[in-house]
Amino acid sequence: MSPRLDKLYTELGKAGMDAVALNPGPTLTYLSGLRFHLMERPVVMLFAPHQMPAIVLPELELQKVKQLPYPVRVFTYGESPSTWDEAFRKAAQALDLDGKQVGVEPRAMRLLEFRHIKMGAPEADFPDASAALAALRICKDAGEIVRMRRAVRIAQEGLEATLPLIKVGMTEKEIANELVTQLLRFGSEPEMPFSPIVSSGPNSANPHASPTDRQLQEGDLLVVDWGAVYEGYISDLTRTFAVGEVAEEYQKIHRIVQEANVAGRAAGKPGAPCADVDKAARRVIEDAGYGIYFTHRTGHGIGMEGHEDPYMRGDNLQLLEPGMAFTVEPGIYLPDRNGVRIEDNMIVTETGVESLSDMPREIRVVG
Repeated sequence: MSPRLDKLYTELGKAGMDAVALNPGPTLTYLSGLRFHLMERPVVMLFAPHQMPAIVLPELELQKVKQLPYPVRVFTYGESPSTWDEAFRKAAQALDLDGKQVGVEPRAMRLLEFRHIKMGAPEADFPDASAALAALRICKDAGEIVRMRRAVRIAQEGLEATLPLIKVGMTEKEIANELVTQLLRFGSEPEMPFSPIVSSGPNSANPHASPTDRQLQEGDLLVVDWGAVYEGYISDLTRTFAVGEVAEEYQKIHRIVQEANVAGRAAGKPGAPCADVDKAARRVIEDAGYGIYFTHRTGHGIGMEGHEDPYMRGDNLQLLEPGMAFTVEPGIYLPDRNGVRIEDNMIVTETGVESLSDMPREIRVVG
């Protein structure tokens, strides 16, 4: 059996769960190596200690099962939805799930799959298994870190190739499209971890802005939040640029955010609470008088997902451990004016913390 499955069953036991049901997503891929797209045909894999895992999937996906690193019981169905419940019923019976505690991931499990699982095990309870499953992936092994490092390098190379092409008058959408092209050219998988955020001027004061048809203007700040994917692992970075000459206050807030980024990165040591990372970065911005303009947490975990455990929030007392990966991304957002964010990807080591990203953080002029 796979070491990852051994750890899964240990975590399920600690949580008092008899099994877990997973539909397509990072956790299923982590445990099986299989990748499925969420679609109108349900796919679910069932894991229970001391039993062979079971998978329910459409006949057209059957060839993927050959890629599994361990034996499973396979239950397929045809195109007619009238046959789906029977496949799920047989799978649930094979693992004796009725009346048991079957964990699910609420953020991932759709009602479509859940209804069929419930039909197969009508007396089962379905508790939230998020914490148990997060414990599997929260500390990255050496192979995972290699992939994350490569994803960071691809992202940095892609943006560096894009920057010389940026000119006053280009739209945010045009820059985003060019960036995606460069990321693919440098080796990112086609499915990006998220659509790049390219926001300029007043739009840059919105932390999660989407690229628009706004044209770059002299004096804008330009926030680029982007990432790449390599063998299923992602990067998530942000840099802020000056379009030509910008006002002194905008240069000032960039310096403050840069200092906050340094402080946050330095705080992420093994044994430190996640809250310390947030507090260290936030203190710099608050001391400079811009605390009310830093409107989000300092960072989040990163790996197979853009947002996963652990979270760098001021109230999160979870202790950092070697192998944990997270972002440090303080920001200052002046409504209707300009915004700044600087984001790096960190990995906790045995003795400290390392930034996987090293792209210059100083303000750089484009356009």
